[in-house]
Amino acid sequence: MSENSPPKAFNPMPPVVMALFGLIAGTELLFTFAGSGILGDTDGVGWRYAAIESYGVNTALLGWMVENNQYPLEHLARFVSFSFLHSSMINAAVACALFLAMGKMVGTAFSAVAVLMFFFISAAAGAICYSIAVPEGEWLFGSFTGIYGLIGAYTFMVWVSLRVQNAPQGQAFYLIAVLMGVQLGFGMILGDNDSWIADLTAFVTGFILSFFFVPGGLGSILSLFRKS
Repeated sequence: MSENSPPKAFNPMPPVVMALFGLIAGTELLFTFAGSGILGDTDGVGWRYAAIESYGVNTALLGWMVENNQYPLEHLARFVSFSFLHSSMINAAVACALFLAMGKMVGTAFSAVAVLMFFFISAAAGAICYSIAVPEGEWLFGSFTGIYGLIGAYTFMVWVSLRVQNAPQGQAFYLIAVLMGVQLGFGMILGDNDSWIADLTAFVTGFILSFFFVPGGLGSILSLFRKS
């Protein structure tokens, strides 16, 4: 009788993805419990908004730092910490679901360090670009910008696969086209802010970073393309 165990029905979620998910979901649970009065008594209601003011990205902040040539660590940290803040539990739940889906696909192909870079560097790049493009824009916060960095990495995976198969490579960008279309559509209907600038920047950043974090490095991709 073979001692080999049967294959698992589902591959385990990469630990780095679960760790980030825990931070995102844990932060939202804290605000939800505080808002319902379970934590912080009456003061807990304002925890979410106080956190956004303290850790979110104010678009005018980058201009102030450049103008005064001052870059306090507490303000630079905002370009990372804004990713763990959301406007509501529903908003956070949607972000968590999308993060787990994209994180699993990217995390099974790239290293844990790469996943962190896709999420945080892309988020920071998106926030900086948004601040430059819309210096008087609304506050930027939420995990979606970093998630778009993961979508960029996923798109890279699909693009490489299609190129190797000599299939139409434009199909790789179908997901980002749909997401951007939906986001711009809701923006026109609801009068949303220009956060799509941050998201699109994060997507491009994640896509470019993939060239350097792909297993085997940039050389392996170039070699693969020469053979295709």
